[in-house]
Amino acid sequence: MQRQHFHKFAIIGAGMVGTAIGFLLNKAGYQVTVVCDKSSAALKRALPYTGDNVSSKLQDIWRQADCILITTPDDAIAPACEEIAISPDIKGKLVFHMSGAGGLDLLASAKQAGASVASIHPLQSFSSIDQAIKNIPGSYFGVTAGKTALPHAKNIIRKLGGIPIVISDNQKPLYHAAACFASNYLVSLMNIVESIYQSIGIKEKDAKKAYLPLVYGSLRNIEKSGSVLSLTGPIARGDCGTIKKHITAINKNLPRYASLYSSLGFITVEVAKQKGTLKAGQAKKIKALLKGEPS
Repeated sequence: MQRQHFHKFAIIGAGMVGTAIGFLLNKAGYQVTVVCDKSSAALKRALPYTGDNVSSKLQDIWRQADCILITTPDDAIAPACEEIAISPDIKGKLVFHMSGAGGLDLLASAKQAGASVASIHPLQSFSSIDQAIKNIPGSYFGVTAGKTALPHAKNIIRKLGGIPIVISDNQKPLYHAAACFASNYLVSLMNIVESIYQSIGIKEKDAKKAYLPLVYGSLRNIEKSGSVLSLTGPIARGDCGTIKKHITAINKNLPRYASLYSSLGFITVEVAKQKGTLKAGQAKKIKALLKGEPS
């Protein structure tokens, strides 16, 4: 018979997310029966957050748990699942992973063995366990699950202080790609900003103090008005002269960023057209500049 309540958790993978989730599950009133990881260093790091219920072996760790949470790197999810799925005790349990891009196929062995399967992914960035514990409550979670597991997965997310949004299996790669644009590529863009400022003699700490208020201001504008209405700058104004100066300076001093400047410029032209501040003729001239065509 299918279990109706899931209160005891086994966590496989003592990385930042797994350790933070274990801490938050305990705080929410769940019982974390064991945290498992092959790395003794990871287990040692997890101890202050999850207690001394740690193990370096997968065998039989799930028997006391209703729910098995796999928080390993993506490539290790399916092998870990296959290892626990060989036990007859897996039947009736809930097994889920926390990959943003991976689908339920990674848990196929557990499903075939009679478990209910789901995936929950916090739409958040973590640089440390403490930061993860702080950031997870209030975050949205992408949840992918079958009909049986879905209400349980949603309930767990809410108990963690999160907000569930349902993502289908075939939507997950795009969902996760968008998250990478929002977080990983934003970090890369800020690294470029720092590099450009350093190239003209501004120190990294001063560069951060200079550009972060601009970034925070842009994010506040987006939060209030949306991305389209928040667009400012030379492309939004149709300022071809300034854009030409940018392109010339980047090509001369930092050519490795030239193609990215142009690629983002083409996207920005379309956003400016949506905003209604860029006329068709201006857009055509800017695109020509970005393509490197002679003016």
